[in-house]
Amino acid sequence: MKALATSPVTILSIFWLQISMAAIDPIQETLLRCLSTHSLPSPSPISEVIYFPNNTKYKPVLQAYIRNLVFTSSTTPKPLFIVAPTHVSHIQASIICAKIHGLELRIRSGGHDYDGLSYVSSVPFILLDMFILRSVSVDIEEESAWIESGATLGEVYYSIGQKSKIHGYPAGVCPTVGVGGHLSGAGYGNLMRKYGLTVDHVVDAEIVDANARVLNRESMGEDLFWAIRGGGGASFGVIVSWKIKLVRVPEIVTVFRVEKTLEQGASDIVYQWQLVADKIDEDLFMRVVLIPLIKRDQETIKAKFNALFLGNAARLVSLMDEKFPELGLSHEDCKEMSWIESLLFWSNYVKGTPAEVLLERHSQAEKFLKKKSDYVQKPISKMGLEGIWKKMIQLKKPVLTFNPYGGRMSQISESETPFPHRSGNLYKIQYSVNWKEEGVEALDYNLDKIRKLYDYMTPFVSKSPRCSYLNYRDIDLGVNENGNATYEEASVWGTKYFKGNFDRLVEVKTRVDPGNFFRYEQSIPSLKASCESRMAGKTSMAIQA
Repeated sequence: MKALATSPVTILSIFWLQISMAAIDPIQETLLRCLSTHSLPSPSPISEVIYFPNNTKYKPVLQAYIRNLVFTSSTTPKPLFIVAPTHVSHIQASIICAKIHGLELRIRSGGHDYDGLSYVSSVPFILLDMFILRSVSVDIEEESAWIESGATLGEVYYSIGQKSKIHGYPAGVCPTVGVGGHLSGAGYGNLMRKYGLTVDHVVDAEIVDANARVLNRESMGEDLFWAIRGGGGASFGVIVSWKIKLVRVPEIVTVFRVEKTLEQGASDIVYQWQLVADKIDEDLFMRVVLIPLIKRDQETIKAKFNALFLGNAARLVSLMDEKFPELGLSHEDCKEMSWIESLLFWSNYVKGTPAEVLLERHSQAEKFLKKKSDYVQKPISKMGLEGIWKKMIQLKKPVLTFNPYGGRMSQISESETPFPHRSGNLYKIQYSVNWKEEGVEALDYNLDKIRKLYDYMTPFVSKSPRCSYLNYRDIDLGVNENGNATYEEASVWGTKYFKGNFDRLVEVKTRVDPGNFFRYEQSIPSLKASCESRMAGKTSMAIQA
C-alpha cells in the first residue's frame, strides 16, 4: 500500500519525533501533568490508561486492533503515546492536551479501517483507543439500546439476543467490527434491504467536540447529528456512544449458501441475479461472492450465493422458484434458525456454535489486505461478465463481492444522511485481495492486482462521480496532503464518497471545527482552516522571495 499522505514536516514535528524515539521522561511528565490536570481523578486516573513507547504494554495495546498486517511493519509510523479512555474526561483531556502541544489525534474503535487511517499518521499523533468503552445497554420495552463506540457488533448482537428472540439490528456481518467506525461511516449488513443502513436507526449520540464539550443530539444540533451518521465521525469529534432503535426479526429465519462454477452455468445465473436481486422481496438479502479458482487442471470462477431470508424455508423456496429459478434452490439447501444463529452462519461458524463466540474480539487470524469499492447502476451484459471472469482468472488473486440494494434502500432520500448511495443502485461491489507474505514486493504485487481489476471495471460502474463507500476506506482515491486540504482538493475523493452531500458536510465542519483539529488523510475540510493555510503559504513564499 502506498505510504499515507506525507505533509511538510515542521520543526515541531521533528522535535516531537525525536522525543518519541528517545522517550525522554521530562516530556512524558509534562504530558502526564497536562492530561491529569484536565481529567477527573476517579473512578480511575488517566495515568493508568496511558501507554508510552517505553511501557511494556505499549506494543501489545497498539497491535491488538491492527486488523491489516500491512501496518504492523517496523516502518509504519507509531503514536507518541496511547490513551485508552475509561470515561469521558479522559477523552476531553486528550483533546485539550493534543491542542496545547500541537499533536494530531487518531481515534480507533475496532481497527477495521482498511487503510489504517484510524491509527497511523505521518505527523506526530496520539492514539485514542476506545476499546475499554464498550458497554451495551438494551431496553427491550423501548426497543432501543445505548452502545459505546468501543463495543463490537458481536457484543451488540449478543446483548440483544440475551434480551429478545424477535429483535435485531441492521449492521454488519463481521462481529469483530467496532461500533464507532461502523456507525459513523453509515454501516450496512444483510438486513439492509428490509431496514436500510445501520445509521438509519440511530436516534441519539454523545460526542466530545473540538472544544472538549460533551454534547448529545439536542445540544449538538441537527446538522452535526446528521453529519456524524455516515460522514465519518472522526472529522467532527470523538463519538462516545450511540442510541439505536432495534428492529423486529422473526423467531425463525432461513439461510443458504449455494456455489456454482462457470462450468455449472455461473455466468447466466449471475447475470440473472443482477435482474432480480434488488427487486425481489425485501425480506431476502442475497450476496454473491466471486472467487477465481486457479488449479493445475482448471481455471474457473466460483460464484458463491449467500442469503438471509426473514421467513421460513418453504416460503423462501416458493419465492425463489417464482423469481429466481435459475439458481435451482432446493429445500435441502436451506437451513432454518434464529436470527442470532444466522449471524454465526454468515461468519462461517459450524452449526451448534454457542452465541458466546460473538463476544470474541479476535475470532480470525489477521491478514495483509487491500479493499476497494464500486456501485453498479445498470446490469452488466453477459459478454461483459465473461470479460470480467477472464480478467479475474488472469490476475488470479482479487475477489469480488456483489451486495444487492433495492427494498428499503431505494425508499430513503440520498440526502437523509451523508451516505448518498440509495435509489438507482443495483448493487455495490467490494474488491478484496488478501495475502500472507511480508515485505514490499508482496505488497506491490497484490496492490497491482486489485488496482488492475478496479481499472478494468471502469466501463461497468457508476460515473461522474465513480462512487465509493466510506467504510471501505481507499486512499487510492486521494488524500489531504497537508491536513488542511482546500475544498477543491478534498472534493476529488469527497464527492466519490458523498456525492452532493459533501458540500453540506464541509459547511458543518467549518462551523463546528473551524480550526480543523479533527483531521486525517481523508477528513472533511474546514473552509476557514484551508483558507488560513493558503494565506500562510503565500506569506511564506513572499518572505522567501
